[in-house]
Amino acid sequence: MIIDSLENASSYYGISEKLKKAFKFLEERDLAEMEVGKYEIDGENIFAIVDSYETKPEEEGVWEGHRKYIDIQYLVEGIELIGYSNLEKMNLKEYDVEKDFAVFAGEGEFLKLEAGYFMVFMPQDIHMPGIAVDGSQAAKKVIVKVKVD
Repeated sequence: MIIDSLENASSYYGISEKLKKAFKFLEERDLAEMEVGKYEIDGENIFAIVDSYETKPEEEGVWEGHRKYIDIQYLVEGIELIGYSNLEKMNLKEYDVEKDFAVFAGEGEFLKLEAGYFMVFMPQDIHMPGIAVDGSQAAKKVIVKVKVD
């Protein structure tokens, strides 16, 4: 798991060409003006999902993970907590192969994500996004999905 400001995204270009392309997508667009929806970057290898939502209490959150994709979750507007735990500390409840969406049970730590910052979740990084900090508030996020090689 990585947490950093988008201003430092170029520091992570060397990890892989796909991650570089994903970060460049985030850096080169006016994300505040983008409409909610899915945006193709490189077919099913790299794509972005723009989402707008209200943050929720932790008890309404879901521990999730992905096997086929890395998540780059960039917060455009708002503030939220995102839970984090390692795969080995969690118990798999279900996995939807088509959606590459696994649901887990367990516990983790919560980190604050503010507008202008991103978190990168690898397949071993289980996460619970969209959790309210001090009561529910509006948030806008771009999630870039990067297919694992």
